[in-house]
Amino acid sequence: MADRISVERRSWNMSRIRGKHTKPERLLRSLLHREGFRFRLHGADLPGKPDIIFPKYRTVIFVHGCFWHRHNACSRATTPKTRVDFWQNKFQRTVARDRQKQWELEQAGWTVLTVWECELNDDPSGVVERVRERLLRGLA
Repeated sequence: MADRISVERRSWNMSRIRGKHTKPERLLRSLLHREGFRFRLHGADLPGKPDIIFPKYRTVIFVHGCFWHRHNACSRATTPKTRVDFWQNKFQRTVARDRQKQWELEQAGWTVLTVWECELNDDPSGVVERVRERLLRGLA
């Protein structure tokens, strides 16, 4: 099946996809802030530039989109029907990079949490509770 829009328009559409301050990320930050947690954003000094950093707890959070980061068994993790090889390679590189950055952070003594876009949409309070438990467990 051919793409219904031009290559130029597709490129423009893709260039508008945010890497920072995404809607799921802003939602999680708002919920955590309401719970009294304070944090830093997009740590350029840390591997993978985590979305949310809790220096006090030595914990970082990556807020991953299900499509781009390939959330297992998630309906949002579809593969486009055109240029399938390109997309599969792109997704494989993304997942491998995610694993590598998580490993680097863990080796540096950080706890790494991943929050998926669909989790935030389906159960935001459950996500906040899970994060709270992990953060407070680190203080015990």
